[in-house]
Amino acid sequence: MKTAAVHSRINPEIKERAEAILTQLGLSPTEAIRMFYTQITLRNGIPFEVEIPNSATLSAINDSRRGHKLRKHNSIDELFTSWDE
Repeated sequence: MKTAAVHSRINPEIKERAEAILTQLGLSPTEAIRMFYTQITLRNGIPFEVEIPNSATLSAINDSRRGHKLRKHNSIDELFTSWDE
């Protein structure tokens, strides 16, 4: 089977974090890229939504990354109950 190379530059921190997750999943970066390209061809487009988050979503993402305004729950039932509050 013929193969073609894909070369890309990426932020080293993002690469390291992504590859740590791929390792946990038992995937190599090459396998992940192959899966991504395969899904693009099967779906005839990017296999997930690509959009610019609104300000409320950006604020929540930033808070989460900083560990601010996080609520922890002891059970899934407690989590669901908190949504009604």
